[in-house]
Amino acid sequence: MSFWQKIVARLGTGKVMDAPTWFNVLIINLGILWREDAVLRRVLKNSGHLLSGNIVSAGMGFAQSILAVRLIGVSEWGLVTTIITFASNINRLLTFRMSEVVVKRLSEALPQKNQAVAEGKKLEAAATVKAAMLAETATSLAAYFVLFFLSSWAANNFAKNLQTAPLFLFYGLILLTNSITESSTGSLQAMRRFDWIARINIIQSIATACVILFAFATGQGIFTILLAYVIGKSINGFGLAVLAWVELNKVLDANWWKVSLRFLPEPGNMFSFMVKTNLNGTVNLFTRDNIPLYLAALLTTTQVGYFKLAQSLINLILLPLDPLIWPTYAEISQAVAQRQWEATIQLLRRISIITAAAVMTIGGFLALTGWFLLPLLYGEQARPAYPALLILMVGYGFASIFQWNRPLLLSLGKPGYPVLVSLVIGIIELVLIFSIVPHMGYLALAGILSTYFVVSIGIIIWRGLAEIKRQAIIRN
Repeated sequence: MSFWQKIVARLGTGKVMDAPTWFNVLIINLGILWREDAVLRRVLKNSGHLLSGNIVSAGMGFAQSILAVRLIGVSEWGLVTTIITFASNINRLLTFRMSEVVVKRLSEALPQKNQAVAEGKKLEAAATVKAAMLAETATSLAAYFVLFFLSSWAANNFAKNLQTAPLFLFYGLILLTNSITESSTGSLQAMRRFDWIARINIIQSIATACVILFAFATGQGIFTILLAYVIGKSINGFGLAVLAWVELNKVLDANWWKVSLRFLPEPGNMFSFMVKTNLNGTVNLFTRDNIPLYLAALLTTTQVGYFKLAQSLINLILLPLDPLIWPTYAEISQAVAQRQWEATIQLLRRISIITAAAVMTIGGFLALTGWFLLPLLYGEQARPAYPALLILMVGYGFASIFQWNRPLLLSLGKPGYPVLVSLVIGIIELVLIFSIVPHMGYLALAGILSTYFVVSIGIIIWRGLAEIKRQAIIRN
């Protein structure tokens, strides 16, 4: 009997269990799961590497946001958020989500221990990574050129100050220093080097925090705050590229980058997968990632600041959960490739149990303390962000519990379905944003965003589980 079934069985007895009994049941069954489920152990181990990096980076990020807000104020912090969002989203709009492409292709090419890979598979894997890096580099260069031509427009419409245009261009340098970051990250994920990803994350977070601490101590302005993020992002981009290159040299041999692209397996399918994942990123761009820009255009950078402060506390929920996404995706991809449907369902169920426990615990704490925590950390000016925190907690909590929704359909070879769902629900979301938010403010936007998460993800979950059931029936 599985962990979930045991819990349900206990509930089905109709007996009321006190807290110590519940605790004992959880501890005993989690211990059994740890011994018996090698896949879950591997996911949690790899997540642990990323979690260690996230804890340090989140701690640094939390501290530096406090210093930055106290140094430049909520309105200027909203301007920083606007600049970062615009430059980053130009990149997301034009570039492909290469990490997902690389993870899927390398998981298929390297299904077992990397050192036992057949020569033909090595050539396919090398061609895949090479093609991904070349495509990502080309699109990153294109993204910076687009940013160059749109910087004045963005300064006028979002910052409402033409003199801020150079700041958009300055932060946009990260598009060049991170020109193969997605491909490098995907390579390290596919080869289970999550520990290296975590170390780079820690280093770049420390570098960013040090520069912001310097800015706070010396009374610097918004330029130095942006400089801190440019330095950190550049360390991340260069570091991941070097580490991925080293690991690929070990697994594929030192001349992997010289392999001809004619060894690329099913290039048409790869291109189709790239386009569909990019479409999903584009839909997310307009329905989720552009939210600060909508606020800046429809309202003011001050309300952008409130929204960003609420998200900074929401990140405490995402902190222990985000590291699960990519290890889970890697394991789902492998399980689906080997048509292990029962193992896939078991993994999804157990991951959801773990994430739900974290969401309830951290979310409850934030709901109880946020009213006092926000002004304590950021000053009395931050208190209006508390209602947005409560509203966003619903949507982000639901998304965190079922964070495997899209990776599951990617692994099943159906990247187009999440795009379609997100697009349809997203159009409704945008209509509501532009018709309601100008009159009701940033809290209405927070409610619309949370509803978007719950509805779109709920539909995607249903489709993914239905597809697994269908595949299992076909197999039997």
